[in-house]
Amino acid sequence: MEDMSRRPLHLVLSAAGWLGFQATVVWTMAFLAEVVVPHTVDGPARMATPAAIGIDAALLLLFAVQHSVMARRSVKAWLGRRIPAPLERATYVLATDACLVLMLVFWQPWGGTIWHVHGAAAIALWAACGAGWLLAIASTYAVDNLELVGLRQAGWAGPRDDTATTLQVKGLHAVVRHPLMTGLLLAFWATPHMGASHLFFALATSGYLAIGLAFEERDLRRTFGAAYDDYAARVPALIPSLSRTTG
Repeated sequence: MEDMSRRPLHLVLSAAGWLGFQATVVWTMAFLAEVVVPHTVDGPARMATPAAIGIDAALLLLFAVQHSVMARRSVKAWLGRRIPAPLERATYVLATDACLVLMLVFWQPWGGTIWHVHGAAAIALWAACGAGWLLAIASTYAVDNLELVGLRQAGWAGPRDDTATTLQVKGLHAVVRHPLMTGLLLAFWATPHMGASHLFFALATSGYLAIGLAFEERDLRRTFGAAYDDYAARVPALIPSLSRTTG
């Protein structure tokens, strides 16, 4: 039986991870939109370009390594021997929060402008960016959001039902297989002002998402077999198709 004296700690730590994640998502929106926050993706350069590129690459690599390595089964098993099982996901979320904060604080802008549009084109790009963020956020609720952020495991809600482990083919998943990645790509690229450092960020994160997509597709095919093959034949991976529906 679980030690009930630990439950308040589990609740507090998981809530801290969730609150931190919400804050860093909003911060990232402002960082990429170049509003409100003092340090933005394409702000004034503060150091020589080679040093800035090196720092930015290191920050992106740190996030990619943390996000990938901590998701591996062997690392989860190692953590499972050292932290309570209900805090495994919360620990992952807290580590992600920390890496995002480091990137947002220490990111170094550099280079010139790739494009800068105004008027109707700028409005359209801002709308696309907003749609991307909305899609990314909505996609987390199309699955088990409470489990995704570690709240369910720590005791904020009861165990998930059996439908959470089935292949998702309805709602957002009826028009695109990976709505979270679609939303993030749109949010990262749709901007009326694309500077060199923003382009570097968008290219690096897009490459990381492409690698993640390949691994996720492999895992889904292993898990669901022919059912996923049939689903993939009907629904595109990243570009939504409103003309296709699943049965």
